[in-house]
Amino acid sequence: MPDIKLPSTRLYYEERGSGSPILLINGTTGFTEVWGSAPEELAKLGRTIAYDRRGCSRSERPTLYDTTSVGQHGDDAAELLGALNASPAVVIGRSYGGGVAVDLAMRYPESVKALVLLEPALIGLSDETTRYFADLFRDVLRDAERQGTMYAAESLLRAVLSDAGWEGLPEALRTKLAQNSPAVIAELTGGLLDLNPGDLVAVHQPVLIVSGASSPAGFRELNQVLLSELPDARLATVPGGHLITPADPQVLAFVEDVIGNS
Repeated sequence: MPDIKLPSTRLYYEERGSGSPILLINGTTGFTEVWGSAPEELAKLGRTIAYDRRGCSRSERPTLYDTTSVGQHGDDAAELLGALNASPAVVIGRSYGGGVAVDLAMRYPESVKALVLLEPALIGLSDETTRYFADLFRDVLRDAERQGTMYAAESLLRAVLSDAGWEGLPEALRTKLAQNSPAVIAELTGGLLDLNPGDLVAVHQPVLIVSGASSPAGFRELNQVLLSELPDARLATVPGGHLITPADPQVLAFVEDVIGNS
């Protein structure tokens, strides 16, 4: 699978299928393998593009990568879609990647046909959820300072997936996730997409928000806030925790409907 040199960075990406574009944006620590078999399922519906975000795995990591921003990743996503002639796309974002997807829709609306937000992580819309993420990030950064930089990914995923969820991942996958710990620290240091109530009126595209039934309460509460703030949104609840697959039948049905009506 190819790399692509964009004006600001080099990204590794994988492409499957044909037709209407579907872009997958992974969460913190994430890279294409974390999607499992979901890209193959989505490729039955359209041209599915997954990539390692800036600083992760096979994409370029700057030598001094101490901080980054959601906006920087939103710019990367817009540049990638433009370079691949893949706009507008159904954009599926998980966790931090969900914040990137929202940023992309707000600043590059011509790039986005619809959004699927798999428990997105962002702040500012409610005091309660903002505190949840502030506490989470503080704890992860403290753990990384105490136990070493390379513990950051494990600390974060133990917090959002549970200890059992982390330990249940294949060992090879855990190793690759841990190698992205420097990117985790850069993303947590830079912070999440910070919005004010009312900002999401600018997102005119249809949105599916997906919540895991056993996910941390902070994510589930934020999903309810998003449902009330987004003009054209619906909420789906799926079994399991935070590592939601975009191959869930409710997600596939939404994507198929959006593509079919375009």
